[in-house]
Amino acid sequence: MLSDVEGLYSGPPSDPQSKIIHTYVNEKHGKLISFGEKSSVGRGGMQAKVSAAANAASKGVPVVIASGFATDSIITVLKGEKIGTLFHNEANLWACSKEATAREMAVAARDCSRRLQKLSSEERKQILLDIADALEANEDAIRSENDADVEAAQVAGYEKSLVARMTLKPGKITNLARSIRKTADMEDPISHTLKRTEVAKDLVFEKAYCPLGVLLIIFESRPDALVQIASLAIRSGNGLLLKGGKEVMRSNAILHKVITGVIPDTVGKKLIGLVTSKEEIADLLALDDVIDLVIPRGSKSLVSQIKATTKIPVLGHADGICHVYIDKSADMDMAKRIVLDAKIDYPAACNAMETLLVHKDLNKSEGLDDLLVELEKEGVVIYGGPVAHDKLKVPKVDSFRHEYSSMACTVEFVDDVQSAIDHINRYGSAHTDCIITTDRSAAEAFLQQVDSAAVFHNASTRFCDGTRFGLGAEVGISTERIHARGPVGVDGLLTTRCILRGSGQVVNGDKGVVYTHKDLPLQ
Repeated sequence: MLSDVEGLYSGPPSDPQSKIIHTYVNEKHGKLISFGEKSSVGRGGMQAKVSAAANAASKGVPVVIASGFATDSIITVLKGEKIGTLFHNEANLWACSKEATAREMAVAARDCSRRLQKLSSEERKQILLDIADALEANEDAIRSENDADVEAAQVAGYEKSLVARMTLKPGKITNLARSIRKTADMEDPISHTLKRTEVAKDLVFEKAYCPLGVLLIIFESRPDALVQIASLAIRSGNGLLLKGGKEVMRSNAILHKVITGVIPDTVGKKLIGLVTSKEEIADLLALDDVIDLVIPRGSKSLVSQIKATTKIPVLGHADGICHVYIDKSADMDMAKRIVLDAKIDYPAACNAMETLLVHKDLNKSEGLDDLLVELEKEGVVIYGGPVAHDKLKVPKVDSFRHEYSSMACTVEFVDDVQSAIDHINRYGSAHTDCIITTDRSAAEAFLQQVDSAAVFHNASTRFCDGTRFGLGAEVGISTERIHARGPVGVDGLLTTRCILRGSGQVVNGDKGVVYTHKDLPLQ
């Protein structure tokens, strides 16, 4: 049903305080809305629309009131996407106001985070150690729920790469617990002083770390991400909202239960909220007044959509198009080990190799031939750029900007190290890129000129990981240039505050202040 407004509003559509009612519940909204000459939602014509829509819905016919000015309104409704106001005969059975639920969770998480920050460093550390113990103690239950998710995904015909990311493989819980213990043993970041300066006599300036506030993590198919992010949120003193994919709903639920089960009442279990209602991502992204940072973990489309539709700062990466460049001076035995590991160790990982660049002089060399044969023997499908397609007689790649996330890769020949650098900066995703060479000058040029979050020399791209770097668990890998870049650990979840300790000083036009600006030792 089309209207001259976007749907049914809680007040006059022209009033900035009015909010669109996405789902009409007669028991809730019927008595709050008046129509006619003093209609609070527009002209009296809306009353007829609401009456007709409610009548149809009561007879089992869902109705959507949407804007007739939007050219794609009907298509959007048919796609099942949120638009306008929905009338449904079971609306009264659904959860109450979606936005209110999310807002309440965010506010509760902030309150709990403030209580968490009041604890001593040892008390916060103990919470993490208890979580690690609880994960190991409940491994069988966690694996059982994860197996159920994986089986359902396989029956539904999900892609193998997605199923791989969903799966908590043997040893994963142990590794997660080990990572949490390492995070617990890190120096306490909260209130850590970065700088102390004597501004004037008895007037001392300090800059110190402090938590960001409330984090929203939206992730697909990676239940281990829930554990990593929860541990980092606790260590950094932040509240947390988690919105996981429906494909790992059971895994997320059991992990959330295990983790919050050991959070003491002095902090509150609402420190970490798991959004399991019908809440849509758009609802959460609208809460820019109560959520301080969004970290998306998932597909390129998910990350791009989030960046385009929220006012909340977003930390993350959309693509993982990682390159390995084999220079003409490379040790080919080393090159084979690195390339095979970068591609085969975990093909679905964001730090897996997607493009192999090779110096043109290595074409038809025994070392390269052996490497390509080994890749194919392992089941890797090879596609070629324009040059490699012709020389290697392999299928031609459609685009260099392609992330396979599977047992496939692109191969291309380049003229020299500078050509490799230019190719990566043009077609890469600024994630992780590697050069294999014995030429130190070529290596340094590559390390300095490739504009990526992580740049390696003679090491697999798979090393780009917070735990492997010794940073503890990570919330993800950021290719952004502001705030945090590369694997984001505890430091990436902190901001700074300025503290000034005085003894009654006033500015008064700077007449009575003698500025010394003397650096002081950190305390």
